[in-house]
Amino acid sequence: MNLLYHADTIAAIATAPGEGSVGIVRISGPDALTIADQVFRCSGPLPSERESHTVVYGNVTSQGKNIDESLMIIMRGPRSYTAEDVVEIQGHGGSLCAKRILRCCIDAGARVAEAGEFTKRAFLNGRIDLLQAEAVLDLVRAQSERASSAALEQLDGGLSDTFTGIYENLLSASARLEATLDFPEDELPEAILPEILADLSVVEQDLNQLLDTWEEGKLLREGALVVISGEPNVGKSTLMNAMLNTERAIVTDIPGTTRDTIEEGLVLDGIPVRLVDTAGLRETEDKVEKMGIERTRALVEKADFHIILYDVQQPIDVNTLEGKDPDLSLVILNKVDLAEPSALPQELSAFRCLRTSLIHSQGLSELKATLAARLSEHADLSARPQAVISERHRSVVTAALAELDMAKSYVEQNDDAVLVLAASQCRLALEQIGEATGKIYHEDLLDSVFSTFCIGK
Repeated sequence: MNLLYHADTIAAIATAPGEGSVGIVRISGPDALTIADQVFRCSGPLPSERESHTVVYGNVTSQGKNIDESLMIIMRGPRSYTAEDVVEIQGHGGSLCAKRILRCCIDAGARVAEAGEFTKRAFLNGRIDLLQAEAVLDLVRAQSERASSAALEQLDGGLSDTFTGIYENLLSASARLEATLDFPEDELPEAILPEILADLSVVEQDLNQLLDTWEEGKLLREGALVVISGEPNVGKSTLMNAMLNTERAIVTDIPGTTRDTIEEGLVLDGIPVRLVDTAGLRETEDKVEKMGIERTRALVEKADFHIILYDVQQPIDVNTLEGKDPDLSLVILNKVDLAEPSALPQELSAFRCLRTSLIHSQGLSELKATLAARLSEHADLSARPQAVISERHRSVVTAALAELDMAKSYVEQNDDAVLVLAASQCRLALEQIGEATGKIYHEDLLDSVFSTFCIGK
């Protein structure tokens, strides 16, 4: 294998900060084994003299003093994560031991790795494509079994195969279209343009099928932003605590207790949820509470789903429903243990309404089930987990579809004068699809992708 990317040697701590049983320092690059010889003392041959994929027991040393008792794993390129020579030193856990080992590696000639630089090198060295590189981050960040399975499908090349198939089909159709430009006008076979148009339509259909996976991808990667809103003292904080099964928000009978937003994450039937408790909506002269109410209104505007609470003991203000989509909202009529709801306003008939006594957990199970069902409407969570596109992928697919639509319109004109324009649009669509997998890339794109990774990955 001829590496496409030649660089210096990098090192970083590969384990999360804090206490733990093991702290790992990863080294990658042309001098990884030379650095290992300098910092690691063991019986028998030097690390650089040992075979790939071996584990060595010894000590990390600095200026003749032992720093930590460790294990060293040797992985020679290209049979490593980065396709370069890689050494991993496994010392004792805790931030201090790993930092001391890293310092020894830096003193021996390594450079501190940038965020995501190990995975970036794996991409640049051709071991994985850009879609698989992004899947690494998705796997690390997965909040549910389904999100983890979807990331593994992408890491195994499921999404790459789909994009590659689309790219190759479009490339074939584009080549046929380019070939028509060399035909004299009166010698172009009649069937060729309809055939090219059919091929472009198949590519368009495949791209649209990919686009259909974005809703599930957004749900699994980011989680659904669910905002709890309502007037003061209707039970918003009680609902927050009940959903989390912990006392996260302060609950009192004093209106205005919650003055700022409180956000916590949970997984609901395999769906990551960002649940937000908000300040009660009311008119107030309190500056701090007023700021909290403004934050509430801003969050309500961008929420994926709304839970709107009412106290059945109080008159229902239907103005709080203004601008709410009934398909993206759930109305909770709370405190039914204290009173029966009076006649409900006509405006509520468009919304799904549940009766609850949250302080006694009455109706909580139904609330959770209803919320999960609503959130999964744009994703078939009963189906086998599949690799699903991200916001970046959605952007390039949408751009490719726009170019493809223009190309088809030119071909449909059946006019030799505009076929060159159709060929140009196909080339632009190919560039967009190639950017998804990293077949075509630029530094800004790589910086955007890998800067979100943690250092050491």
